[in-house]
Amino acid sequence: MGRVKIIDLSLPIEHNSPLEPELYRPKIRYVDHREGAIDMQRLLGVDPRDLVYSGGLGWSIEEVSAITHTGTHLDAPWHFHPISEGKLARTIDQVPLEWCYSDGVILDLRHKKPGEYITVDDLKGVLDKIGYTIKPYDIVLIMTGRDKYAGTPEYFEQPGMSMEATLWLVEQGVKVMGIDAYTFDRPFKYMADDYKRTRDGRVIWPAHFAAITKEYCHIEKLANLDKVPRPHGFKVACFPIKIARASAAWCRAVAIIEE
Repeated sequence: MGRVKIIDLSLPIEHNSPLEPELYRPKIRYVDHREGAIDMQRLLGVDPRDLVYSGGLGWSIEEVSAITHTGTHLDAPWHFHPISEGKLARTIDQVPLEWCYSDGVILDLRHKKPGEYITVDDLKGVLDKIGYTIKPYDIVLIMTGRDKYAGTPEYFEQPGMSMEATLWLVEQGVKVMGIDAYTFDRPFKYMADDYKRTRDGRVIWPAHFAAITKEYCHIEKLANLDKVPRPHGFKVACFPIKIARASAAWCRAVAIIEE
């Protein structure tokens, strides 16, 4: 392997992040070096004045209170339903790591409007345009451009995957897919409005519920897909934090490009 360029595809976890609904905004308590010295005194019995190397300063640490779906994260099948493909759904610590490092493909769907479904025809149209055929274990990344609005109300104005489009990708052998928006489905308000109008429960969370039929994982809140210089011919790594029995975990998703 020659020189590689690594592009960060992740958004940060921040205190009271506006990327999250108010109900789920993360809290971070920052313990600075002076408070760390007090902790060292409690744990080690050392007088901070005797910390001669550091001039009386101790360690710094952070205490994070956040749901596993905060920031850029990988959703496990367990998030979608307790059963996937007729068996107990995998939690995030059971997701095969081989799924989380593979060839990447970016599908540019920035022309899709907020509230619209991303369809099978949309996916096929982009693949025809870039001259690519999806193969098993490709990591397919949907570019909506919403990451450019992170921190504003417009961030939540996005299109979303349909159940049919999601299942079509899985049928091509895809195990991990992702999107540079808040959710893989359409925004909550559009699903809620459609349900109120039709009373048809199939408009609620169809892309997520696709995993009941076909097992897959997806990444939400990606960023910087437009900085990847080509739509394919690169690697993606998206290893999740190993949280026991969890429905999701934070990940540092990156694109790896050999130059």
